[in-house]
Amino acid sequence: MISIIEMISQTQFFFMKKVFNLFDLSQKVNYKTEILAGLTVAMTMIPESLSFAILAGFPPLVGLYAAFIMGLVTAIFGGRPGLVSGGAGATVIVLIALMKSHGLDYVFAAVALAGVIQILIGVFKWGKFIRLVPQPVMFGFVNGLAVIIFMSQIEQFKKVVNGESTWLTGAPLMIMAGLVALTIAIVMVFPKITKAVPASLVAIIVVFGLVLGLGIETKTVADIASVSGGFPPFHIPNIPLDLETLQLIFPYGLIMACVGLTEGLLTLNLVDEITGTKGNGNRECVAQGSANILNGFFFGMGGCPMIAQTLVNLSAGSRARLSGIVAALTILCIVLFGAPVIEKLPMAALVGVMFMVAIGTFEWISLRIINKMPKQDIFVGVLVAIVTILLHNLALAVLIGVIISALVFAWESAKRIRARKYTDEKGVKHYEIYGPLFFASTTAFAEKFDVLNDPNEVIIDFKESKIADMSAIDAVHKITERYAKIGKTVHLRHLSDDCRVLLENAEGIIEVNILEDPTYKVVP
Repeated sequence: MISIIEMISQTQFFFMKKVFNLFDLSQKVNYKTEILAGLTVAMTMIPESLSFAILAGFPPLVGLYAAFIMGLVTAIFGGRPGLVSGGAGATVIVLIALMKSHGLDYVFAAVALAGVIQILIGVFKWGKFIRLVPQPVMFGFVNGLAVIIFMSQIEQFKKVVNGESTWLTGAPLMIMAGLVALTIAIVMVFPKITKAVPASLVAIIVVFGLVLGLGIETKTVADIASVSGGFPPFHIPNIPLDLETLQLIFPYGLIMACVGLTEGLLTLNLVDEITGTKGNGNRECVAQGSANILNGFFFGMGGCPMIAQTLVNLSAGSRARLSGIVAALTILCIVLFGAPVIEKLPMAALVGVMFMVAIGTFEWISLRIINKMPKQDIFVGVLVAIVTILLHNLALAVLIGVIISALVFAWESAKRIRARKYTDEKGVKHYEIYGPLFFASTTAFAEKFDVLNDPNEVIIDFKESKIADMSAIDAVHKITERYAKIGKTVHLRHLSDDCRVLLENAEGIIEVNILEDPTYKVVP
């Protein structure tokens, strides 16, 4: 009996240990900091999720349900602690056209399909391609995002009158500006007093109490939309299950998946840099995809990691998964029970917090080192920031930055191709090639050879070079053809193993006789 009890106890201990590891609670966690950080994140996420939902023409609660589902699933199963997900604007923007043309059910189907695609990307470990994003692109991405966060808060200084948005004036404007300034001051000063409580949460509570206590009339969350509702309802999208529907929703799902993962993996890298730890990109892909599938069947608009809320979370001291779980559950509790209170929350307090987030997000070091960066890197960083700001499409901005960086790299590498030429005592002309031979350097490579005046035997030595792609093979083929047409022989020497494989695979395109290693002889 005792042994059975011991076995059950050991089993329970093993199970609890697994659960604790899942939630990162087996490690030392500051519960007070995590809970307070989660509450702060929830306060800043609610108005943003509501705004994105309204922007896309969705019911407001669709945004809050997305914040709850994305936040909870990714906090538990995501690629790293501290990362906060919700109903993000970048993914919602992709769905606006589908919403206008076919309605909400097609949107839910596209969101679920995006989740499936994201899971596949995670399973096949394609998330590693985020390594291709250069640092100047990261600088531009983050700086552009900081400007977007800042400018999006300016909209809160407007009011809607007769369906038109107009700027606040007079006393309402002064009150709004004053409360925002007070929030910023508290966020800046309070950490010098104590760091036991997140300064942003203190600022929200103080401004909230001041507005309620003095009866100050100012813009509140209720002016955006109602946050009252029930538990996310299970809902199967009412759409035809046929090829035509798939053709319609697939492009939206694919773009949403790519946009979400691009933002997510960039945010994960940013958190890695801030915390000095390493996240798991592929695990984040699977978690994000799972959350989006649930969104599609539980009335959520989908989403991805939210950089602003993640930075709020980190600045509040969070380093574990608990804060994300608390934030998600807080949003659900507010929807179920706390709407009457939260709807009275002054927008000025949230605007002030987000202003500080924007200031903290901007990579100020990029301005200090700009005179030390290569001109092409400066151009890429500025271009990515401008595209991010103008189009509000972070994924497109990063894609443009990566493409331009790759082209610049190819151009710079192409200029490194050169040849050392000499004729030995046997009258054989040697060309010792230096630098990579690939699509961008083939023209310069061809210009190195003096075919008409060279002797009957020529050796091209690739000891310090490498045949990298099909364009390089074609360049070698063409130069040997030029020699062959006038009865001259060319030998290729010191090719690396991967170069030999390329040439073997290209034997249907160029004639190659494999001789004793390390020499290839191209037949005239």
